[in-house]
Amino acid sequence: MTFEVKEDIKIDQRFYKVEEIRMLTEDTFVISFPKSRFKFKAGQHLAVAVRNVFQKREYSIYSEENSEKLEILVKEVLEGHLTPKLKSLKVGDLVEVNGPFGRFRIDENKIGKSKFVFIASGTGISPFHSMIKSYPELDYQLIHGVRYGDEAYESYHYDKDRYVLCTSGDKTGNVHGRLTEYLKKSEFEEGTQFYLCGNSNMIFDALEILFAKGVTRDQIHNEVYF
Repeated sequence: MTFEVKEDIKIDQRFYKVEEIRMLTEDTFVISFPKSRFKFKAGQHLAVAVRNVFQKREYSIYSEENSEKLEILVKEVLEGHLTPKLKSLKVGDLVEVNGPFGRFRIDENKIGKSKFVFIASGTGISPFHSMIKSYPELDYQLIHGVRYGDEAYESYHYDKDRYVLCTSGDKTGNVHGRLTEYLKKSEFEEGTQFYLCGNSNMIFDALEILFAKGVTRDQIHNEVYF
């Protein structure tokens, strides 16, 4: 079933075969599907479901726009209904995928004119992975808050001089402590565009910090995960 929406992007409801499951940590993994004719903009998300589970979950698209694969980044929640099922998938299994959805996207008119600061907690880094890979010309800084250093999911994909890892549970990151503490001490160029994605508590705290620094609402774009 296909529905037409704005900007020539189609909302598709279809089943995809799992092509690969790439484990990043003991409980976090990337699921890859063949992209086929699926079209999306970096930052958009999908609604995903599996058989015999009457629940869908939204996931930001992890892969870049021009990739031959359609990928999502998933962290297993042991008491969850869906994520343990996703973790148990095998290559060749069918997964229901609906989308793309959302307007959490790069303002292409600002590329080359503004700096972009991406602020993520945990798997909230997913849309920024897609954006950075899709727009290699971006002038960006990526600030990633996690508990432990092994949660710096595939950080080798980013310019090491543009990636700041904040680890609150160990001292393996660039910064030991919470992402928000790093934000308080940071200075940003006038006109910087801020994109936030992840835990709602992090986003609310980060917004308060940015507003206190004089950042205006039209400079901020956010996507709340939970």
